[in-house]
Amino acid sequence: MDLLNTLVEKGLRRESPTREEALAVLATSDDDLLDVVAAAGKVRRQWFGRRVKLNYLVNLKSGLCPEDCSYCSQRLGSKADILKYTWLKPDEASQAAAAGIAGGAKRVCLVASGRGPTDRDVERVGRTIEAIKEQNEGVEVCACLGLLSDGQAERLKTAGADAYNHNLNTSEATYGEITKTHTYADRVDTVQKAHAAGLSACSGLIAGMGETDEDLVDVVFALRELDSDSVPVNFLIPFEGTPLAKEWNLTPQRCLRILAMVRFVCPDVEVRIAGGREVHLRSMQPLALNIANSIFLGDYLTSEGQAGQADLDMIADAGFEVEGAGTTTLPAHRADALAAAGGCGSHASASGCGPEAAGCGSHADAAGGGCGPCGGHAETPAESPASAASEARTDLVAVRRRGAGTDLAPNA
Repeated sequence: MDLLNTLVEKGLRRESPTREEALAVLATSDDDLLDVVAAAGKVRRQWFGRRVKLNYLVNLKSGLCPEDCSYCSQRLGSKADILKYTWLKPDEASQAAAAGIAGGAKRVCLVASGRGPTDRDVERVGRTIEAIKEQNEGVEVCACLGLLSDGQAERLKTAGADAYNHNLNTSEATYGEITKTHTYADRVDTVQKAHAAGLSACSGLIAGMGETDEDLVDVVFALRELDSDSVPVNFLIPFEGTPLAKEWNLTPQRCLRILAMVRFVCPDVEVRIAGGREVHLRSMQPLALNIANSIFLGDYLTSEGQAGQADLDMIADAGFEVEGAGTTTLPAHRADALAAAGGCGSHASASGCGPEAAGCGSHADAAGGGCGPCGGHAETPAESPASAASEARTDLVAVRRRGAGTDLAPNA
């Protein structure tokens, strides 16, 4: 297929595809799906080999968010039956993080619900970062606290944060249909603040809320323009009690095409399969590892993932290997650029901190796990829910009842 050959050649040169080429990937047929995955896999292996980076989420403060993001189980007015608790103490958060690190995670993402942190919150998270790093030498820490005010990114970096996550979620044109309490521009501003402070910027999207192909392409090109080191791809988990509870628009094939499009547009960045992979990719998860080079280990923010050992078995069975703490995540040219900007991290030194966040975020808990989701509106006729979506699998949506904020051991 000439399209795929062209996309592979561009990806190996770090050259951007055209919008038309990106849209064409999303429009490919199921008959061509394995060819699409194989082509994206060539680009993935060029920059990341067969390594899979493991990330682990710690929900520092759950629920009761004042923001109104339609996809989020923690939103204002949410009736989702999720855990609700206030700030974990630094030692509690460090203990929670240790479970994921013991399971092979090289990055911990610290998430807190809310519009954005106060200066006191930043100090609190700073102490938590210090506690985690004292107990776990070499671990990367990403903060995901919502919208940042001036100077807060710098204070997080001084405290030891390696990265900051804040997702764009959806296209600028449709953002207002998903969230009213803040703007797309607010999110862009926070990503830019993280960059300016020398933090590795992580910003991604969420698919499955009825958005068009054009919306998906718009947001991914915007993420390329922002030069995020990591792009988490969330797939909406339609939580009962949220406005998008009935939005079951994804099939495993659709998810694979979306991941491939992201890889072609962002060939040399960390592409992470974030919230919703178990629900929507299901038995196709191992195939997705040929495109993405990063996943979350175990549970998410407000939903349960598959068992951590099952994740490790899946990686091994698919012929991939877990990325070690001493391995640089990003390609040398990106690692060097981040180091020159004052950042550190997996891609900035062989042993240091790191890039991408994970996908988290106060009001960014799309699928109850990763970070930032958001969607659009109507699908194109060719991908309408009636013709393309699988039957709703509400039996796969499990609210998290274990780990941080509970008396039950975490799943890692």
